[in-house]
Amino acid sequence: MNNMRIIGLAGWSGSGKTTLVTKLIPCLLARGIKVSTLKHAHHGFDLDTPGKDSFMHRAAGATEVIISSGKRWAILHELREEPEWDLPHLVAKMSPVDLVLVEGFKRDAFPKLEIHRIANGKPLLHPDDPHIVAVASDSAVPEAKVPVVDLNNIDAIADLLMKHAVAISVFAAAS
Repeated sequence: MNNMRIIGLAGWSGSGKTTLVTKLIPCLLARGIKVSTLKHAHHGFDLDTPGKDSFMHRAAGATEVIISSGKRWAILHELREEPEWDLPHLVAKMSPVDLVLVEGFKRDAFPKLEIHRIANGKPLLHPDDPHIVAVASDSAVPEAKVPVVDLNNIDAIADLLMKHAVAISVFAAAS
């Protein structure tokens, strides 16, 4: 955990955050960087299938259900009446990797790359968010006060992410 680093990708819905993450992961893996992701959902979601045993365990009231196979395992944790977990607590549950890419949590205080598409018609999050370290955009952003990189230049974006990612311990201490 001590060597783990974290950085976020923030932007309005439809800006291409998920598309970018799916392009960045193979690029980072090719560099020998072990990557995990953490995605915030603004709505309820379900990973389980109604009618399956694990779904029925949760529906019956289990707080956690672990589903395991020879290929993968997952823990489903029901908050029930608990408040939503914050980013440091979620990261603490993760297995050690070199880099954690966080999609969402745009209001949290940790370094983030802003994803901006002009066609979205939305304003920049930068400079209102002092934690944005760079902007990846599909067009020029002359008003930016941080580095701007072409949204299609995956290698340059990976370089920026590695340059600005902070150690989990620094992030946790600041939270």
